[in-house]
Amino acid sequence: MDSQVVAALGLSLVGGLSTSIGALFVILNQAPNLKMLGLLQGFAAGLMLSISFLDLAHNAINSIGFLKGNLWFFAGVIFFAVVANFIPEPSLASASDLKSNKKNGDDGGKDIMKKHRRQVLFSGIITAIGISLHNFPEGMAVFLGSMKGLHVGLNLALAIALHNIPEGVAVALPVYFATQSKWQAFKLATLSGFAEPLAVVIVAYLFPSSLSPEILEGLLGSVGGVMAFLTLHEMLPLAFDYAGQKQAVKAVFFGMAFMSASLYFLEISLPKDTSL
Repeated sequence: MDSQVVAALGLSLVGGLSTSIGALFVILNQAPNLKMLGLLQGFAAGLMLSISFLDLAHNAINSIGFLKGNLWFFAGVIFFAVVANFIPEPSLASASDLKSNKKNGDDGGKDIMKKHRRQVLFSGIITAIGISLHNFPEGMAVFLGSMKGLHVGLNLALAIALHNIPEGVAVALPVYFATQSKWQAFKLATLSGFAEPLAVVIVAYLFPSSLSPEILEGLLGSVGGVMAFLTLHEMLPLAFDYAGQKQAVKAVFFGMAFMSASLYFLEISLPKDTSL
């Protein structure tokens, strides 16, 4: 294996596995109550919306044009809407109903909690998939940066590492709440980061040179559509129900601001002729 590829692979592991640090923040603390879960779900929703609109969809529109970028984006929205329509989901019971049933000693409270956990787990798994797809172009950027020089790849990997920590939180939090398993939360968050070293391997050896850059940008735009639909359809209702609408909205915008600052930090760390 070429030494430059080995260096890029190592650096991409540093960036990708930082999702594990975010998972540690979740599992080393006590399990959050419903209000805290709602606030953190709102924060994670803000991260996802920022990635969807200000990163993936934005880059697709800039690269392939407004019309094509939007067509790819809404193709992703429609695709996931159709998929979600065939996935059986428990109805969302309100947090007040859950507390009321618990106080009354009603066995239905346990059933409602199970429904909550299943819905949160579904949200966490799809979040992990979306973030993995988002991490893929970051791995490509680390590889291209490493080809320009080790110091470029190192700076980029460190920037991505800081950028990926809140993504690890976004994945680990719902999984931990739903399964009560620290290992499952840590494992899924870590696996979502492996998309970056995988991208290095694919770009270095398997990436077909005939694949149109326009199609690649369009596919990433579709990923943005999938993530946007997931956020609005799954994550925001949970955040509103658990934390209340006003508090959840504040958490969403805080998450968006956090991720926007992270994306900006990433952008200024990239070489001028390299982009995500």
